[in-house]
Amino acid sequence: MPTAQPAPATAEPNPLSPEEEAVVRALPRLIHALPRAIDADMVREQRLPSTEYLALMHLSEAPGRQLRMSDLAEVCEMSLSGTTRVVHRLESLGFVQRVRCAEDARGWNAALTDAGFRRLKEAWPTNLAAVRRYFLDHLAGLDLKKLAAALQKVAT
Repeated sequence: MPTAQPAPATAEPNPLSPEEEAVVRALPRLIHALPRAIDADMVREQRLPSTEYLALMHLSEAPGRQLRMSDLAEVCEMSLSGTTRVVHRLESLGFVQRVRCAEDARGWNAALTDAGFRRLKEAWPTNLAAVRRYFLDHLAGLDLKKLAAALQKVAT
């Protein structure tokens, strides 16, 4: 099967349509503003930053409610050192505990405690309301299945 070849260097670039230009310009603002808006609501209403909420959420979805620290960092899209700081804070609150990896005694897992799961359930309505208010409510009428597929394709 032939692979796509890059356009010749002499070809004129195809200018963006006004709609394409609007999307390209809005995306960086969205990437910056959306997490900040959700985080502000989470901190104000729950005293739980989004980074901590996301760690609790991902742990709640993991088998046995635990993940290797490096895997948690990956799914939270954070550095390992940043994840370690978040887990340390959650551990000090009794929401997470660190346990040795069963497969590799050198590694550590972050494990969600029952208290952490309760805290996640308590914070979930605030997160949901913020996601709807700042993002999903603005997408009314769009084909969300197609949008999700397109965003996933761009992300990979």
